[in-house]
Amino acid sequence: MQRCELRPRQDLSRKVEKAFLRALDIVERIRKSGKAEYEGFFTGVSGGYVEPGASGALTRGKIEILPTGRNFYAVDPTTLPTPAAWKVGIDTAEKLIKYYLEKHGRYPESVGQVLWSIDGYKADGEQLAQILYLLGVKPVWRPDGSVKELEVIPLDELKRPRIDCVINMSGIVRDTLPNYIYLIDEAVTKVASLDEPLDMNYVRKHYMEHLSKLMEMGKSTAEAQDISLSRIFCAPPGAYGVGVNLAVEASAWKNDDDLAKTWIQWTSYAYSRKHFGKPAPEGLVLSLSTVDVINRNHMSDEHDIFGCCCYFSFHGGFFNAVKVLTGRNDIEIVTVDTRDISSTQVRGMKDEIERIVRAKLLNPVWIDEMKKHGYRGANEFSRKILHLYGWSATTKLVDKWVFDEITNTYVLNEEMRRWFEENNVWALEEIARRLIEAAERGLWNPSEEMLQRLREVYGEIEGILEESIGEGEVQGGAIQIYTSEDDQHWKERMQDVEKVISMLKKVS
Repeated sequence: MQRCELRPRQDLSRKVEKAFLRALDIVERIRKSGKAEYEGFFTGVSGGYVEPGASGALTRGKIEILPTGRNFYAVDPTTLPTPAAWKVGIDTAEKLIKYYLEKHGRYPESVGQVLWSIDGYKADGEQLAQILYLLGVKPVWRPDGSVKELEVIPLDELKRPRIDCVINMSGIVRDTLPNYIYLIDEAVTKVASLDEPLDMNYVRKHYMEHLSKLMEMGKSTAEAQDISLSRIFCAPPGAYGVGVNLAVEASAWKNDDDLAKTWIQWTSYAYSRKHFGKPAPEGLVLSLSTVDVINRNHMSDEHDIFGCCCYFSFHGGFFNAVKVLTGRNDIEIVTVDTRDISSTQVRGMKDEIERIVRAKLLNPVWIDEMKKHGYRGANEFSRKILHLYGWSATTKLVDKWVFDEITNTYVLNEEMRRWFEENNVWALEEIARRLIEAAERGLWNPSEEMLQRLREVYGEIEGILEESIGEGEVQGGAIQIYTSEDDQHWKERMQDVEKVISMLKKVS
């Protein structure tokens, strides 16, 4: 009996010893980093040899990046997703499915995925793993850590339908992580060919539906099969982005349809093992028609959804395009939060927007820290509020109270207004003008008193700018809307999108 009790204690002792030795190793690596940074920098600027080293996120357990001070390389794409990332991918995929099931009482047939390069460079392919697991396949690794092949997970092991995925990848993923394209395309092709019930294999279900519609449109069998398997879309080779941010920032849109057609026109190029940027608007539109939920993984507090125009442009633009195409109001838009991989969660985008609003834009501590940076801090205020407006334009998920509080905090607060005038009045002009535009477009319904005061303050800002620039004109509070109707080339591109949508509706 006593001998039986010894083994658990010995096992625990070994685990404690192993953890202690690992901690000592990390401490030693950190201790060496200061000197290594100093020596590496001066060796580099002197034209000397700096030893190469791995990069990545310590929060993902990548202690191999220590000590720092080395000439770091990004990642070995052939190892993605890593076994550790695969575990996170399974976890987040299951939580994403559960989130949708609890809200709608059924499985999502297709998940839209906004896939950026940060997934490869900082998260070791966690979102890639999530996509593969949703499709119902798993990686097989070689002894050296590279991915050898993909293996289909049997339905009796998966215990759920295979969920289709539609990928809007960034141009950087396209250009620097081509294995993402190969793996996802291989997974889709494998799953679409399985002889399984269509209610347990949504990839095959959609493939068969798309095939029928495309052949009815007059496509050859080979071409229809090719398009029906397309799931990875991006801008054409050499181009980046999805265009929605440009339209929003230039006020170059009248309604949701304009933004949807812009997103589709920019994104309608298919990528696979066979094709690199093949125009495939039919494939994109067909795939969008099946999407139930759109996701992007968020893995670090180093950035947030107001930090760059790409967030609302890619993610919000994707959501808007699906809503416009399908006419459905039950499409979900979420972010899978993997900042803490021990406690990942799925968060609705409305909650995520308000989380960042409270944490930063309406947080007095954050505001005070930004003000210390003067001109640049004012620019940061303006930039984030512009991107908040972009989220409202694409998702309609910014509540009235948010715009009210932003107005009170940044424009109607006299002390804050004086600070802007002293440091960067142009940033204040941008903030006030976007708030007026939000009201004029019906994105925000302020009280008459607040809107009147906002316009009065804008008039004061306009006067300051006119005095500062001397001769010339200031745009003023009137929003000049410029759309595809004002540009022949742009109009033709939008008409191409309209034609594809119209043709597909006829065979639906």
